[in-house]
Amino acid sequence: MKRLLLSLLVVIVVGIASASTIDTVTVRIKAMRCPECGHKVMTALSKDPGFNRALFDYERRTVKIAYDSEKTTVDSLYSILEATGRYKASPYSPTEVIRRGFGQRIDDMHCQKCVDRIISHLSKLEGIDSLAPHLDKHYVFIRYDANRTCRAEIRKLLNGLGYTPVNYYSGNKISWAYYNIPAGQATQATIDDVLILDGVEDVNVNTEKNTLAVTYFNDETSAEKLLAGIKAAGIDAVLPPAHECKEEP
Repeated sequence: MKRLLLSLLVVIVVGIASASTIDTVTVRIKAMRCPECGHKVMTALSKDPGFNRALFDYERRTVKIAYDSEKTTVDSLYSILEATGRYKASPYSPTEVIRRGFGQRIDDMHCQKCVDRIISHLSKLEGIDSLAPHLDKHYVFIRYDANRTCRAEIRKLLNGLGYTPVNYYSGNKISWAYYNIPAGQATQATIDDVLILDGVEDVNVNTEKNTLAVTYFNDETSAEKLLAGIKAAGIDAVLPPAHECKEEP
């Protein structure tokens, strides 16, 4: 029994000692823009015997790397990434400015009062760099510091104001759809059901206004097919009536 307990103690001590050698380092990889890039970075890092795991942030373009400090070094990890040519790493600082920009299509931004209200609230959000509204196209281009805010927080604010933003892209390959849906269907389940439809790029709902907005690819679906697919998923979406704006700044 004593030998068994001693053996177990040795195993526990070894396990603790092994775990204590796991360190982390966060690096910037400016060319890492999407999960496909992340997969290539992961493949490269996996060649290092000391690599443990990685946590990706594509908005900041950072990777938090966990590694066994008894088997590798930070310099070795940098060298492996350097060897990829494209995915070279640099040190990350939480105080640096990481400028990002994206467009949000806001079909329920109907008039200048809507624009003024949106700009007034967004401009107060920490990390916002600049705002460029385009009322004629129902979208706002937003520049921000990804170290101080993020797309999710920006969209959350817009949703809270009663709008239903989705991703905006220029060009004729993308279109948008906007619907009214019944109370109770403006849920995450609706977002999930619509996201899996052919051609859909982005989906959002507004629980206050009971609205659904979609960004979709024209070469993969059409307005008619999209609405049919949404209805087939059990979502009672209808096109909204003409809007009479009652917004106040």
